[in-house]
Amino acid sequence: MDLDDVDWKLLELLQANGRMTFTELGKRVSLSAPAVTERVRRLEDRGVITGYSARIDCGKLGLPIEAIVRVRVRSLDGPRFRATIIPLPEVISADHVTGDECWILRVVCSSTGELEQFVERAQRYGETSTSLVFSSPLRQGTITRRHP
Repeated sequence: MDLDDVDWKLLELLQANGRMTFTELGKRVSLSAPAVTERVRRLEDRGVITGYSARIDCGKLGLPIEAIVRVRVRSLDGPRFRATIIPLPEVISADHVTGDECWILRVVCSSTGELEQFVERAQRYGETSTSLVFSSPLRQGTITRRHP
């Protein structure tokens, strides 16, 4: 996909602050607001920008326990795992990956007891390994231009 330096700068700015106005974006990349609007719409239409979201402090919502739960799902249980565990409100991200543990889930809970109940539910579908998250200094990475 052909993106120029301005497109990459717009992507960088929007990843840092998805609520930045087109006027402010224009100032940062030396373009008019209408020109920036057109570029951003084009990036959306091409599927490069897929959406905008808010970052949430789960601790302030009464969910101070965050954990990574790795699950080795038995092959026949895969569809039921997807239908039963992935939609649970504790699950804030789920990645189907290669390797011994085929699912890596990030979950948030109000207590260790709630986490224990979640893990017990997941264990119905295979072996689990759980790690508590102490901190996340880089919660969401930023995609930047790579030069060959």
